[in-house]
Amino acid sequence: MRVAVVQMNPGHDKSANIAQAERLIDAAVAAERPGLVALPEIWTCLGGDRATRHAAAEALPETGSPDPGGEAYEFLRGMARRHGIHLHGGSIGERGPEKLYNTTLAFGPEGRELARYRKIHLFDIVTPDGAGYRESATYGGGQAVVTYQAGPIRVGCAICYDIRFPELFLALRRAGAELILLPAAFTVPTGRDHWETLIRARAIETQCWFAAPATWGEHQERGGPRQTYGHSLIVDPWGRVVAQLPEGVGFAAADIDQAVTARLRRDMPVLEHRDAAQVSY
Repeated sequence: MRVAVVQMNPGHDKSANIAQAERLIDAAVAAERPGLVALPEIWTCLGGDRATRHAAAEALPETGSPDPGGEAYEFLRGMARRHGIHLHGGSIGERGPEKLYNTTLAFGPEGRELARYRKIHLFDIVTPDGAGYRESATYGGGQAVVTYQAGPIRVGCAICYDIRFPELFLALRRAGAELILLPAAFTVPTGRDHWETLIRARAIETQCWFAAPATWGEHQERGGPRQTYGHSLIVDPWGRVVAQLPEGVGFAAADIDQAVTARLRRDMPVLEHRDAAQVSY
């Protein structure tokens, strides 16, 4: 299966972000003919104040329900149908009873919802440049490990800051994942030092392909402008970068070769060795 990762420069105007996503998905499909296209994290509303983020968030229909969803939900479903692709919708703001959730939605070629994943690990840190982030002030954390079937490939779901927690990725591998999707909005300081290193490490550890669509460029927060790192990439199970878009908006694509995955797992059966060791880590 050919996979395309879309790199966006979203702001807090939801309609403009949806229009940008539509242009980029159309272009990626025309140029690369992928079977799966993936968008970045919180692409519908990056920045703005709390009221803006809440206004852009959507109440999602019950999984499997025929009820319509919000603007972004229906856009994702419609684009999957339009192009006959699997569409991994990065993540959007989902309205919860108390807080929002940072939620991935995935749709099949017929527009059927295949997966819904709420980001587990929330970004509450101070970056090396002194900028403070407190994702938990707006978002609640998910609790479920989520995979879904995209054609012949089992896909595992993660979002951005999750990459720093290898236990999640081991759980995705145990759940059958061959490809892990990691939509992100990494900051520039952490991205410059850790983004590629962490993704390559998780790919090597799990012997999974990774596809990581990212946001890039400047957006406006309440305290002023902030930058995200971009560098959307696709990494093979040996940890090699096989496709990358460092800066700007656009897309990158690569073929996910299941024969490579099977050969590496046969020749270096690390999961079986871990189980055989019978050690509590």
